[in-house]
Amino acid sequence: MCSLQIFEKEQLPVHLRAVATDCMFFEASSRVGDPVYGSVRIISQLQEQIIEAQSELVKTKGEIAFHYAQQQLQQQQMQQLQMIHAIAQEGEDQPSWLSSSQQEPFPNVNQQLLEDYNYSNTFCGFEF
Repeated sequence: MCSLQIFEKEQLPVHLRAVATDCMFFEASSRVGDPVYGSVRIISQLQEQIIEAQSELVKTKGEIAFHYAQQQLQQQQMQQLQMIHAIAQEGEDQPSWLSSSQQEPFPNVNQQLLEDYNYSNTFCGFEF
């Protein structure tokens, strides 16, 4: 919007005339302090600050996303541990007849066969 051109009243809409005046005043004041660059140096510095602030914002958003993902992972791990604990509790709460049959390595083997085997491996009270 800033320009050193001289505007005639008819060229610039009324609602922009105050802004144009402020811009020309700012440029003239800047030229007094820096005759070569004027307001360009200030604008460049401000643009650099904006870029730095945007970079910092992106970095901060990334850190927030990382911490959020860590929190989600920890919650999932806690839920899995709770499920494992609940399953373990269910195993302990089973009726005794169910847990004993599940612990036998050969539930379908005839008990008489096992007794015969044990008897054949012993001779006069000694086990072979």
